[in-house]
This record gives sequence, structure tokens and C-alpha cells, in this order.
Amino acid sequence: MSKLGELLVSSGTINQKQLQDALTLQKKEGGRIGSNLVKLGFVTEEKLTDFLSKHFGVPSVNLDRVEVDEAVIKIIPADVARKYTILPISKAGAKLTIAMLDPTNVFAMDDIKFMTGYNVEPVVSSESSLRESIERYYGSTHAIELKKVMEEIAEEEETDLEVLEEEEELDLAALEQESEEAPVVRLVNIVLTDAIKRGASDIHIEPYEKDLRVRYRIDGILYEMMHPPLRLREAITSRCKIMARLDIAEKRMPQDGRIKIKTRISGKVKDLDYRVSVLPTIFGEKIVMRLLDKANLMLDLTKLGFEAESLRKFEQAIMKPYGMVLVTGPTGSGKTNTLYSALQRINTPEVNIITAEDPVEFNLAGINQVQMKEQIGLNFATSLRSFLRQDPNIILVGEIRDFETAEVAIKAAMTGHLVMSTLHTNDAPSTVSRLMNMGVEPFLVATSVHLVVAQRLVRRICSYCKEPIEQPPAALTNAGFKETEARHIRLFRGRGCERCSNTGYKGRVGLYEVMEIDDELREMILAGASAFELRQRSLQKGMMGLRGSGLEKIRQGVTTIEEVVRETVD
Repeated sequence: MSKLGELLVSSGTINQKQLQDALTLQKKEGGRIGSNLVKLGFVTEEKLTDFLSKHFGVPSVNLDRVEVDEAVIKIIPADVARKYTILPISKAGAKLTIAMLDPTNVFAMDDIKFMTGYNVEPVVSSESSLRESIERYYGSTHAIELKKVMEEIAEEEETDLEVLEEEEELDLAALEQESEEAPVVRLVNIVLTDAIKRGASDIHIEPYEKDLRVRYRIDGILYEMMHPPLRLREAITSRCKIMARLDIAEKRMPQDGRIKIKTRISGKVKDLDYRVSVLPTIFGEKIVMRLLDKANLMLDLTKLGFEAESLRKFEQAIMKPYGMVLVTGPTGSGKTNTLYSALQRINTPEVNIITAEDPVEFNLAGINQVQMKEQIGLNFATSLRSFLRQDPNIILVGEIRDFETAEVAIKAAMTGHLVMSTLHTNDAPSTVSRLMNMGVEPFLVATSVHLVVAQRLVRRICSYCKEPIEQPPAALTNAGFKETEARHIRLFRGRGCERCSNTGYKGRVGLYEVMEIDDELREMILAGASAFELRQRSLQKGMMGLRGSGLEKIRQGVTTIEEVVRETVD
């Protein structure tokens, strides 16, 4: 297979420059030369499979149209199938037919022949269909483990756990014992670790009248994952609450906690941190666990999705010695990540940085982080007042929710401190109106706020199954492209593969609208200009709106029109 590139060049399927680009990508990201050529769009998987089939005189097979007998699948263990990316598809006498990427891989064929005792006959198939079929027939390791646990649970007596009515007295000892039963413990462990493997940000465990549902939020979208037996509702809930050190006897009030565990995933030991929220519903307690994985925390401002000019303005604002920088957007739009990245950018031994957060999501080295505790009166406003006696240079306030917090934050910004915070507004200009609606005087807003960033998150096209597509020019002009550009722009989408769970998307990227408050906009704020007027003038002065940022990501082949239209308005 190492000669594949040269063979494709000599046959005229690709040119020398395309091969060089694929080799460069291979050095950078690894993988096979064939899959890198496909990833770069130089050749399709079908064309590559046909080429290999004709060149080596081996039949090709479309695995989507093949149904493999379970007895044939059992001949080759799952780990061997994954190791060589192969799939047994049929058996006739002493001959075993195997679908593979590389029909010249004698090591794989010898290994299988020695292991099974069959003579091996290869056929060629594409990488994506092979990986999808291996996943379909063998299942993921977590899926196999989950199946075993579910089988164990099914074999148990139905009366193992009784759901107590609210009026009944809780037998805490029995409830705690049930939550420590091996199948329940393993089921919860699988849910927690499977979420990591799938790149989930949240786990939802939801009780209904006749069903118990587990969903994961992956790249901002909720996916249904499993339905554990309803009779385990109380045991699963209790297990999660014990792990989060919550009160298992309290079933009527919401509770918040944290789970910290250490586990081995793909051979690496990982420290996992989950923020747990328990909410009483009419059919039991709903649990949402937010996964706080430091490995996924991107603290490099240049990789979040800022356009060059927007990033320049943002960096300029956070480097100022005083004033206020605000980040706005709905829940889950990546505001905390942007602020943490900004803090990381300006965190040096010469400055004192203090944060007030509710909750503290990640521990940042060299930064003094304070967790809010509303029940004892420690809120954003009281924290801010005490911060000012701590000789700070930079203050981060988790969120400006009321006039009291806004007033103290603005006063801090006007007395020589750089203040960063978040609000919930739809776009950057609306933030000015929101502060004034809270009761802050226009002259205070105009003089203290230096920059406002509005942001959204859209899903990235999966780089492993990315392919060009045709789109009618009308759809492009409706999205905001000019007619001249719409006729020539090159669009992409993800076909769907094992790595992106057949969604076509993997990971997310930010869309940013950066409004710099210059002297002209200050005058407009003092004169009582509306959010609409501030927006129009900012756009005239070169501000890129959220939709504009989305169109730029489409031009770069990072995301799709559907994602941008879903998250932004024109």
C-alpha cells in the first residue's frame, strides 16, 4: 500500500502535487495515504476501490448490500477485525472470503489463515463502509459491555427494587444497597465513560411514566442512547447521587453536586469531572451531568473561530489596563471558553487575576477563582466588592444578572481594573440596551464598555468523510451570499462515517460578532441610540455580524449552510 500513491499518479488518477499534499497530511495527522487522498477530495472512495480492484485483479464489494451471517462474523475476533480493518463476509468449505482495504496485505492474510485454519480469499471494500460494518457487526467495546450488563439485569428478579411512593417512609439502607449492586454500578460507569468516548458534553437521565431514557448532547445536539429498565430508576438515581455526594433521602428539592473519577480510556488514565444537577419531576428525579473534560478545553484564541480582524480587536481590548469587555450569547454558546482563553492569553506573573464564577468549571493555574454560594449570601455583587480590596488587575465576573452586579462591575472598570463578564443577549448591540434596562446610566455604559462579543457555536463538517456537494444558487443567496459569488462557491458536507457516528459533523467552531465601542458609538449611546441604530452603524464601520462570520466559515469549508442558518439570523 506504500506504493499506492505512485500507482495512482502513473495511472493519471491523481497528479504529483496532490500526492505530495496527501503525504504532508499523512505526516501531520497519520492515517493511510488512500484515506488522506479521499479526505482532501482528490479521489472518491468508490474510485479508489475500483482502482485497487482492477489493478490487483481482486473483486470489489459494496458492504451496504451484503448481509453477513453471525456464524461467519464469529470466526474472526473483534480485535483482529479492528487491527487489520477487515470483515469476514462468507465461508465456503475451507475458503473464507474477507473484505479488506489492502488486498496485498499478506501479513493480515497469513495471520488469519494461521488463526482460523481457513484459506483466505480477499475482496476490496472502501474504508468508511468497512469501519461502519465492523461497528455494526462487532459493536463498540462499550456496546458489548452494555449488552452484558443489560442481560444480567434482565435475568434478575423483577422484585429486586421497589419504587417507593412519596408518602412512604424511605428505607435509606436498602436504597443505598441497591445502588451498590454490581450491574447498576457498571451501568452507571459505562454511561459516564461512553459519554467521553463519544465526545458528549452532557448526559441526561430522564424518568417518564413507563420509560427511563438516557441521552447525550454531542456537538450541541441531543441523541437518544439507551433505555435502561424502569425498575432501576431509583437505583441509578441513588448511585449518581452517592457519587456526587448528594442527599439520597432528599427527593423533593433540586440538588447540585460534582463527581470526580479516575478511569482508563484507550490505554490512558484520565481524570474526569462531572457537574451534576438533580431536578425532581413528576415521575422521579431527572439528572443532568455536564462533562468538564480539560482535554477538550481549547484555550488558544486563534483556534476558537475568530476572523483575523475580529481577533485583532478582541486581543486589543483585553490588553487594555482598564475598562469592560463583555461576551454575550445563549447558554451553551461557548462564552466561558472564550473568557478562559482570554484569561490564559493575559495571565502573567505580573498581574493579579480574580474570578467570581457560578460554578467554577475548570481550575486555571495562576488565577484566583471563587465559587459563588447564594445560600450564604456570597453572590457576584458581594464578591466583587471584596475583590476590590484584594489589589486585582483583572476581574472576571461569571455573569451580570442584576443592577447591583452591573453597577459594581462598571465602577471597577472605571477605577483602573479590566473587567470581563457575560450577559444573555441575542447580539452585541443589544448588550448596551440590556445594561441600560437594568438601570445603568447611559454615560456609565458609554465610558466603561470597550468591546462586546456576541457568539454562537456551529458544528464542524467531519474531516474524515468530508465531500463536495452541489447546492442551488438560490439557497446560497437566501443564506446571504451575493449572486456572483453563489455561482462559483464550493460547498462541502460530511457523508457520515464511524468517527462522526454517521452525523457528518465532528466538533464545533465559534461564530463571532465583535463590536468595538469607539468615540462615535459612545456619542450615539449618550444620545440614546437604539440597538438597531448601533448595529447599522457598526456594520457600516466594518463589523462582521454573526451571519457574516457563518458565511466565512462556509467559504472555508468548515461548516454547512444548514448549521449557519440554524444558529444565526440575517
